[in-house]
Amino acid sequence: MLADVGSATIKEYGILNTVAEEALGADADDPDVQADFELLVSVTSPSERFVGIAYPGTFMLDPDGVVESRFFEDFYRERSTASNIMLRLGAGGSSVDGTEISTSHVEILTYPSDAVIALGERFSLALELVPQPTMHLYAPGAELQGYRVTTLRIDPQPFVRILPLEYPESEIYYFEPLDERVPVYQRPFSLLQEVVAEVTRDAQAAFDGKDELTLTGSLDYQACDDQVCYNPVSVPLSWTVAIRSAPSRQRRE
Repeated sequence: MLADVGSATIKEYGILNTVAEEALGADADDPDVQADFELLVSVTSPSERFVGIAYPGTFMLDPDGVVESRFFEDFYRERSTASNIMLRLGAGGSSVDGTEISTSHVEILTYPSDAVIALGERFSLALELVPQPTMHLYAPGAELQGYRVTTLRIDPQPFVRILPLEYPESEIYYFEPLDERVPVYQRPFSLLQEVVAEVTRDAQAAFDGKDELTLTGSLDYQACDDQVCYNPVSVPLSWTVAIRSAPSRQRRE
């Protein structure tokens, strides 16, 4: 914890939250200012105690103190977990036991970044995929040539927000018999699907009394080797994380 007199460090980092002051000024009755205050400062009423606070986020520094990356959310009550940040940076970070799945085309290890989450925490559903020898899976872009591309699908459920998934860079495979070049995955690769269990009032009411969250979905893909193009496959997936009880409003605020 840093005692930041006059918000000096906050200002140096360029993350001074000016919305708190605006909500006490001449535009206090402006609905847009009120909405910004609830989103970026607090779900309680504006007061002087919020003036000078920062926009909450996480900075990652190297041993020399140089900022290498930063993570900020739209809603002040949402945070990325430490394990999720480490996974996103490619530095590991999850100690959760995974589930191994083997098909004729690919080996899959899947696990959540965290075994226990709180409402409002951004965590990841991770998949580590290793294509079988001589096998490749079609990557985004190959649908333009009529192939079924690798797609991770998460079943929707109320108050769980599925964030856009960035697929890793692929490589071009040349299929000589058809004189065809298509984007594929033929080396080990990973998918990280970020998820947030929302922390709005309605979400808290919906999750009240629940001690775990189960997410289901599927990995859909089409695989080929140097001679055979196989039928599309859909592999069912499931993850369960425990839900940590939320601290009191006094502590959260």
